[in-house]
Amino acid sequence: MTRDVNERKSPWVLIAAVSAMAAWFAGPMATRPALADELPKESVLPLGVANRAIHAALESCKKDGYRVSVSVVDRAGVLRAMGRSDGAGSHTVDSSRKKAYTAASTRRPTTELADLIMKVPTLQALRDINGDMLILGGGLPIEIGGDIVGGIGVGGAPGAHLDDACAQDGLDAIGAAPKAGTPK
Repeated sequence: MTRDVNERKSPWVLIAAVSAMAAWFAGPMATRPALADELPKESVLPLGVANRAIHAALESCKKDGYRVSVSVVDRAGVLRAMGRSDGAGSHTVDSSRKKAYTAASTRRPTTELADLIMKVPTLQALRDINGDMLILGGGLPIEIGGDIVGGIGVGGAPGAHLDDACAQDGLDAIGAAPKAGTPK
């Protein structure tokens, strides 16, 4: 009578084989906590928060009779969310996104950048860094808890200071640090 090969093996052989396989699979995982500690930690702007900021900015401009577009980008300048009020010009879509991008990437209000370029003409080259920069009022960085987590841009109100004010209302709605210095 023949017995199955596995029946003749000692249980210790099976335990040793399973232990060796577990060690082999765990080897790469054992180094993961050390590598994970080296990864930078970043705050991320949630989509719901971005949408609240957009809604507040759109409503602020609407009550004043301005038809605008509002864009929110993440800290890297990638579009997170966008809204365009009824009747807003098609050009306002790009201007709001570019203002948000500029504010997030430079970490400062776009009105401040525009003023700086006027005072220091050698900084005109900032406009040419890439095709996404728009140094015109209406873009504010979004700072929450001391971290810049993105930017908001408003385009379409009849004046950069009015775009700034609507963008600031968007920041206020989400509890972000105030950035605009010019009231409506």
